[in-house]
Amino acid sequence: MSCVHYKFSSKLNYDTVTFDGLHISLSDLKRQIMGREKLKAADCDLQITNAQTKEEYTDDSALIPKNSSVIVRRIPIGGVKATSKTYVISRSEPVSGTSKAVCKNTISHFFSYTLHLVLNNAAFY
Repeated sequence: MSCVHYKFSSKLNYDTVTFDGLHISLSDLKRQIMGREKLKAADCDLQITNAQTKEEYTDDSALIPKNSSVIVRRIPIGGVKATSKTYVISRSEPVSGTSKAVCKNTISHFFSYTLHLVLNNAAFY
């Protein structure tokens, strides 16, 4: 029996898929992983990346050699959709105006400190 080690990017440990032969197709590997992890093909797809070379397998007929290690990520079917909704957030200014004063004081303090360092040939690290 041959095997491919896989882990989801959010997990620490690898699991193993076993098969016969020298390699497994990407589609067969996805099918086995989804079966083991109880994932439904209608809900998501799997992105498979070689753990050593960081090569992403995209062709379902691609052959993955035995004893390989891969990283698996779940991705939504159809990719990520951009939202067309626009939200307008209105904020009223504070009554006392203290936040503006604090912000201006903080910024002016930062610039005066920076100027002091520059004039004294101090290095920024």
